[in-house]
Amino acid sequence: MLTSSAPTRIDLAGGTIDIWPLYLFHDDACTLNAAISLRAHVQIASRPTGGVELVSIDTNRRVLASHWRDLTAACDLPLLALLARHYRLENATLTTRGESPAGAGIAGSSALTIAVCGALARWTGQSESPADILQVAMNVECQTIRVPTGVQDYRPALYGGVAAIDLRVDGIHRVGLDVDVDALEQRLVLAYTGEPRNSGTNNWEITKRHIDGDRHIFDCFERIRDTAVAMRQALTRGDWDAVGQHVATEWDNRKRLAPGVTTPAIESLIARAHAAGATAAKVCGAGGGGCLFCYGPPARREGIAEALASGGARVLDFRLEREGLRVG
Repeated sequence: MLTSSAPTRIDLAGGTIDIWPLYLFHDDACTLNAAISLRAHVQIASRPTGGVELVSIDTNRRVLASHWRDLTAACDLPLLALLARHYRLENATLTTRGESPAGAGIAGSSALTIAVCGALARWTGQSESPADILQVAMNVECQTIRVPTGVQDYRPALYGGVAAIDLRVDGIHRVGLDVDVDALEQRLVLAYTGEPRNSGTNNWEITKRHIDGDRHIFDCFERIRDTAVAMRQALTRGDWDAVGQHVATEWDNRKRLAPGVTTPAIESLIARAHAAGATAAKVCGAGGGGCLFCYGPPARREGIAEALASGGARVLDFRLEREGLRVG
């Protein structure tokens, strides 16, 4: 038997611009994210009776095939099926579960994909190089959701830590940031709003409008890019007040991308957090639901969490995660 796991993430700034080819139109584009301890887990075990069995504990779904060639995207677990097919899994049961809520916007599917790739590569004796795992994970997830995927979410799952993802014409470059992780963690509260979101739909509509020449979308991304650059500098110098200001600015610009990014329920929760002492808040991922994180002084963290819980949100227990993919 073999197990693996990979962390999810909070996107601090610069999300969505990491979808190819959007970042090519914005010089010095980058995204900032932090891996968190809500992990996706994978187990592979030998199957004495032969065949390939795929099990998702979270969705209570199971797929059984006599051979990896019989696995297709049309089955009940398309992501797992395409990954098992790519790695030619034989005579084994692959089981997955996640610690994050469904549709949370914290890259649970990307973490799961990285964890599955890491486990399958080890089990089948194929390449475990980060570059190869990243390529397979990104392409197979794109095949599954049938719209382009961003590039940022796979890096925290693979490497952990707090990082900038530089988006350049010569490639994608992850730069680990020298950040006081404990100080940052003490200023964050993460909560699930109770409503899942569909990032594929939101991001694809925004991507199409950008490529079609929508000037409003272009200008929003210019400001999102500028905010990410400024937040990166504030994080590395430990200017926590400035970090909060940049979180607030990022959210203001992100809401302008599309009407569905925020909702009355999200705005109500954010208002509660502000009343309890939060200086900023933003929805994780594409928005419209899922998780939001609130930022504020460490002394107000407990009160912010209580305010979100009283508003109907589910406060998530987490820590910032220094370690990425684990396979063993």
